[in-house]
Amino acid sequence: MLGVIGIIVSLVLLMYLAYKGFSVIAIAPLLALLATVFVAISTGGDFHLMATYTQIFMKSVGNFVASFFPIFLLGAILGKFLEDSKSAAAISKFITTKLGESSAILAIMVTCAVLTYGGVSLFVVVFAIYPIGVSLFKASGIPKRFLPGTIALGAFTFTMTALPGSPQIQNTIPMKFFGTDAFAAPILGLIASLIMAVGGILWLNYRAKSAMAKGEGYGDHDMDNKSEQVNQESDLPNTMVAFLPIIVVLGLNFILSKMVYPHMDLSYLEADRYSTTAKAVIGNWSLIASLVSGILVTIVFNLKRIDSVLKTLTTGVSGSFLAIFNTASETGYGNVIASLASFVIIKDALMSVSSNILVNEAISVSALAGVTGSASGGLSIALGVLGETYMKMASQVGIDPQVLHRVASIACGGLDTLPHNGAVITLLGITGMTHKESYIDIGMCTVVIPTISVITIILLSSLGIV
Repeated sequence: MLGVIGIIVSLVLLMYLAYKGFSVIAIAPLLALLATVFVAISTGGDFHLMATYTQIFMKSVGNFVASFFPIFLLGAILGKFLEDSKSAAAISKFITTKLGESSAILAIMVTCAVLTYGGVSLFVVVFAIYPIGVSLFKASGIPKRFLPGTIALGAFTFTMTALPGSPQIQNTIPMKFFGTDAFAAPILGLIASLIMAVGGILWLNYRAKSAMAKGEGYGDHDMDNKSEQVNQESDLPNTMVAFLPIIVVLGLNFILSKMVYPHMDLSYLEADRYSTTAKAVIGNWSLIASLVSGILVTIVFNLKRIDSVLKTLTTGVSGSFLAIFNTASETGYGNVIASLASFVIIKDALMSVSSNILVNEAISVSALAGVTGSASGGLSIALGVLGETYMKMASQVGIDPQVLHRVASIACGGLDTLPHNGAVITLLGITGMTHKESYIDIGMCTVVIPTISVITIILLSSLGIV
């Protein structure tokens, strides 16, 4: 029992220290070793701290980086090129112009969704869209406290986890474990996306109109003078050029994963030199090739607008490091915890919650995402520990691995955005809002409604409706 308490203590500390701003890269291995000490004391065994650190923690970190670094790297580079070429600004201007100031909440949500669906980093989207949101909300008289929830709805929900083909890491991690691609279970993904998008818009509009009916306006905010610099340069690319990289990424990813690689002879991958299968790599290969193509298209069509290709490339590369090593460290932490004898008790408790494999999967992924404050971290930990078990159980009851992929991906985007989540803290910091002012709307759009969506698709799948 002491071992289980030790694991829980380390998890709580990880959550608390991450909320306080401590680097996950630094604290994850320390807390993993703390849990190891607790378990060793409870079982009367040896600590073996160095072996745990080098052979379990660091190996897990290395395996994660080897599997997903290209996607983190290329996504960050693409996002930076879209930003520096002013394509992101052009997309924002086009959407907000078409929808108008009277639909400010919808315009900001759609703009964020388009950019994240095209592969732009969530954090890049927040920085790029905030000044536009300030301008629209101020002109419409919408209280600023609803802006963080609006950005979160467009960037942190359906385009991150549910929309088929999304290049965001939360939709690509399950590919490694289930042999799927980014378009897994498209109908379920579209249903979940509709629930999140429509539910979030209805909620935010209701809240904003209620506040405005009581006489609440945009408000006075000191940060706005520094941030209200909406991009109005005449040098913006035309709409087609701005959207082209996103179209290339999504279109080529679909073509390669569905029409090209599956029909190629990739049997050579099973040789000792590669020791894998075509099914295991097609999803990754398709996405890598698509992101590279999107980057090249952005450069070619915007060469005159990019001050320095080398500088943009370097900044994009640098920006990918922190993101992947944060997630890799959380994955390493999870694998250390999973290797401890006392974790069997926790694992059995999770697996006994329901006889429905999809319910078990959703609870495990969501719970770990909530504890770590990271959708990708919780997803990686859960599938690293239980992915093989889920695959075996699914094959026994006839559940398509694509359904496992979609449920896991959507489930990781629920409890991950509890108040200690790094993206939430960053979003509030950028917008100058507090948890007290804005978290209720962030939480509704990124925790409650996504949880409803995953429950819905589990019911539809379990009843055989979809």
